[in-house]
Amino acid sequence: MSHREQTVWCAVHTRYQHERLASELLASKGFETFLPTFARIHRWKDRKKEICEPLFPGYLFAANVGAGGMQVVMTAGVCSVVCTGGAPATIPTHEIEAIRKVVAGPQQVEPHAYLKDGDRVRVVGGPLAGIEGILIRKEKRARLIVSVDLLGRAAAVEIDGACVEPTDATRGTHVHALTSPPNLLPLAGID
Repeated sequence: MSHREQTVWCAVHTRYQHERLASELLASKGFETFLPTFARIHRWKDRKKEICEPLFPGYLFAANVGAGGMQVVMTAGVCSVVCTGGAPATIPTHEIEAIRKVVAGPQQVEPHAYLKDGDRVRVVGGPLAGIEGILIRKEKRARLIVSVDLLGRAAAVEIDGACVEPTDATRGTHVHALTSPPNLLPLAGID
């Protein structure tokens, strides 16, 4: 690929548990796809088994969709292409490469709630477990802001960003964003 021909990635929204099928069918149509997965141990009463699951359930990534957008949405298992302003939304290549490195590395990977500065979170591990506050990132470090509203004062403590989860108020906002994505190209009569 020449310097001028850059790979442009977009997100493809799939039907429930159709990520692999959609990825395979898009690849057979000539699209470069990326479906990040992670290993999870499923336990039943009589056995346990390691199963590969999509890291981002309901989504996969496709490169250079461009004019082939209709061909993508006409693929079995595909619901839509994530769009902004009526055009496929592009995902920066460095984000795709970061995900590739994480899933290819030796460390265990699993889905995590999307948290951003200002989200209300609860600490779920360590000596501060159970405390709620506001997540702030400063100089590549996560901090929990706890406050006394009556006094109009707050304190910040450095925390491990992996030891927090969104509170119900934050989770509701993110769940709504995932269950009814506002910027999707509509399904073109596909089952």
